[in-house]
Amino acid sequence: MGDGPGPMGARIRERRQEIGLRQAELAQMVGISPSYLNLIEHGRRRIGGKLLLDLARVLRTDPALLAEVADPARLQALRAAAASGEEAGLRPAPEASRVREMAERFPGWAGLVLHQAQRIDALGLRVTELAARLSHDRDLAAALHRVLSGVTSIRAASGILADDPDLDRDWRDRFLANIRGDSEALAEASRALMRYLEAPERSVPAALSPPDEAELWLDARDHLLPEIETGEPVAGPLPEGPAGEALRRWLALCAEDAAALPLGPFGQAALEEEHDPVRLARRTGRPLVQVMRRLVALPPTGGHPRFALAIADASGTLLHRRRIEGFALPREAACPFWPLFEALAQPGRPVRALAEMPEAEGARFLCHAVAEYRMPAAPDETPCLETVMVACPAPGTPPATAAVPLRPVGPGCRLCLRERCPGRREPSILR
Repeated sequence: MGDGPGPMGARIRERRQEIGLRQAELAQMVGISPSYLNLIEHGRRRIGGKLLLDLARVLRTDPALLAEVADPARLQALRAAAASGEEAGLRPAPEASRVREMAERFPGWAGLVLHQAQRIDALGLRVTELAARLSHDRDLAAALHRVLSGVTSIRAASGILADDPDLDRDWRDRFLANIRGDSEALAEASRALMRYLEAPERSVPAALSPPDEAELWLDARDHLLPEIETGEPVAGPLPEGPAGEALRRWLALCAEDAAALPLGPFGQAALEEEHDPVRLARRTGRPLVQVMRRLVALPPTGGHPRFALAIADASGTLLHRRRIEGFALPREAACPFWPLFEALAQPGRPVRALAEMPEAEGARFLCHAVAEYRMPAAPDETPCLETVMVACPAPGTPPATAAVPLRPVGPGCRLCLRERCPGRREPSILR
């Protein structure tokens, strides 16, 4: 049972204390010594049979409740919930080593934790599905446009009426009629939008662009592909059409990276170089962009942080992404202040910055970016330039990032709360 109190012994002790029995009294009533009962309550002796039945009789409880063993499936689910809490940065972190004790000593609380974890997962999937629909579903975009247009029209007409109390009666009647008509249209648009959102989920991938479909396939595997490291075929069918072709090119590139930088030695070198891609490129003699891609392939164990990845072409259009918690970089209309785009101005020069999100306690990401020509251009041919950026949550200790310039960034103007920004192109819809 270990050195600490075992679940069965702890339940016996708690039940004894509930009914007001001293340890010596209970020991005498079941015919054992107080020292032996003390060993039982502290998990140093296993019991069963007649002694368990006698203890349950004296404690006026069901023997099964004293000897209850947690279901393995419940333990696995609780461990998964603890791992997700640790990944989310909960402090103090959930005690994953005490999951069995939690499940056996407090089955009600364990059930509540599992229910909430399942509810959170379901809501997360729902949010992801709605976000995809919002980004790619034309019907939803049209419904939202109708709602926003109705609100804007009503606000404009009511503002005119409020600002000009001496407005001519005929004009006032016209504005009131417009407000009434717009209100009715807004109500209908709102009802249609609610019906749309409450309808059974439709197939989202059918509306996705090939890059987004390929990204969803990789996200489902967290961009970690063990087969790539061993040279085996990737498990699971690839999407059909352009998305599948894009994935085949990406997987071939990942296989080249894995052959050039094997995961074991590279992971050790990454720890020693504090996951700095420039230092790793110098140490390994490999191209910087290849080192950046390999950082993304490091498993989130053994001290490796989770890395986000963004690759864009010379127009600033994102070609490839790996997202992590808090890292918001949309494929279109992204914030221009991310180091990803600054690197385009000076190909070959690494750019480093501490990106800070606009929330009151905005997350900070340590970013490294570089732009390189994808292949040499022939004479009189326009070269193809790509920019690559990796980002990970900034270390909690200031010395690690004290020399890195702090840069305010955002997800994009429409979703950015930073009001005074020199790069703002349009108002935020969150204001």
